[in-house]
Amino acid sequence: MNVIVANKYQSLLATLEIDVIKSLNGEFAVEEIISTFKNFFFNKMILDITAIKDYKDVTNLQKLSMALDMNKVILLLDDSPESGSSLYLSKLISMGIYNFTRNKEGIMYLYNNPNSYRDVAHIHQLEELTETVVEKVAGGRVKILGIKNMTDHAGATTLVYMLKKQLERNYTVAAIEVDRRDFVYFNDKDMISTTSQSLSTEIMRLNNVDVVLIDLNNYENDDICHDILYLIEPSTISLNKLIRRDRKVFEKLKGKKIVLNKSLLTSNDVLDFEYESRSKVFFNVPPLDERKAQHPVLDFFLTKLGFIRQKTAEKEEKAKILGLFKF
Repeated sequence: MNVIVANKYQSLLATLEIDVIKSLNGEFAVEEIISTFKNFFFNKMILDITAIKDYKDVTNLQKLSMALDMNKVILLLDDSPESGSSLYLSKLISMGIYNFTRNKEGIMYLYNNPNSYRDVAHIHQLEELTETVVEKVAGGRVKILGIKNMTDHAGATTLVYMLKKQLERNYTVAAIEVDRRDFVYFNDKDMISTTSQSLSTEIMRLNNVDVVLIDLNNYENDDICHDILYLIEPSTISLNKLIRRDRKVFEKLKGKKIVLNKSLLTSNDVLDFEYESRSKVFFNVPPLDERKAQHPVLDFFLTKLGFIRQKTAEKEEKAKILGLFKF
């Protein structure tokens, strides 16, 4: 059985030839709709967008997408310029809302043939959404830090895990990996595995944290992050493989944050590396035991990245004594 939530288009929705178990008519706060239907079993919900109070504010649709299974919702759009804009529709798609239309025929088609992402990908404007995600999520409060392997097995996944543990003493932190399922082995509910298509949606859901760490893997839209670390494991074989794949790789990394990870290089070795690669190393991270709860050297690393709550005089002194990193 199906449910209908209507307002402006009440007359149109009354003519649908579907079985209806429950109908609501009027304008409702999104919280009212969620509380009414969150634990209510239904086949499909036909939702008149004008029935949602302040529907032009896309964050209200975001709340809905977080509480209900949007694969079961068909959204009837109105003829306003706001809900008809390509950016508005792109935001809906990023929230996992794929079934939207403007007429009765469209409702019946989606009722019998629900959309997948493939059906709406052609109107999904990722470039415009990047700015929306980075600058507007939680009013710009969330820091989004991407981490990317440049050499094979440079350790991005494990480093994300260790940085998350290190940051959690002073910040609220979540982590996302893109197009992989390795996070499941850490048994941490705040480490999320998602796809390239759903990354924007997942970031927008995380509006209650200070930091989002992203294991980017092969995700190419780097602009979605405020900052990105490019990891290199500086063994001879790893570096030779990297250069054979792309001889201009260090030209492309010029001005970016290169991090040597799982590195046994001394300060002098780092200077040699910089000279030979014509690059600048942001930080040199030694091999670390991920089983340990804390690593003082990571506090120093995070402080350099701008996470100033990590910094204490004691930690800074310990980090200096280690002598394993280059400024």
